[in-house]
Amino acid sequence: MTYSIRPGRRAEADLLREIERAAGQAFIAAGHPGVATFEPTHGDDLRDAVGDGCLFVAVDQTDHPIGFLLCSELDEDLYVQELNVHPDHAGNRLAVPLLAAADRLAKGLGLAALTLTTFRHVPWNAPYYARLGFTIIPDDAIGPDLRFVIARQQQAGLDVSQRVAMRRPLTREAAA
Repeated sequence: MTYSIRPGRRAEADLLREIERAAGQAFIAAGHPGVATFEPTHGDDLRDAVGDGCLFVAVDQTDHPIGFLLCSELDEDLYVQELNVHPDHAGNRLAVPLLAAADRLAKGLGLAALTLTTFRHVPWNAPYYARLGFTIIPDDAIGPDLRFVIARQQQAGLDVSQRVAMRRPLTREAAA
């Protein structure tokens, strides 16, 4: 199957929320069943991200969304707030082109890196991002905005002791 990445559209917000909800179900088997019950990103936040240029969508050959990346600027880096792929399309390495789109945006904004927060031991989380060049940010190097995000995640019920913040400098391709 052929996929491509394009900017998100406001009218897709509800569909992207369903993708996020479906992707969350995989966390049940990974030992984090609470993730599957979280409310997906609010539709207004997705629509606002379209206007900001901070929403990228992976689509199939019929231009039907099957994944997305939502990002925002935090601590002078571009923070990957959400990266979700519908389970029917998991395993196709769609994170790679979605992250490349975020790299290009970060470069255009004059930022130095991508950051994200993720589960330490879930195979498609920190171990996967490490293979893509992300490294764990030491606790004493986490910026104030990212620290606030982590506190909000804890308030929402995530076990932050099982999570890490990660950072990847922009790729050469994005920096060129």
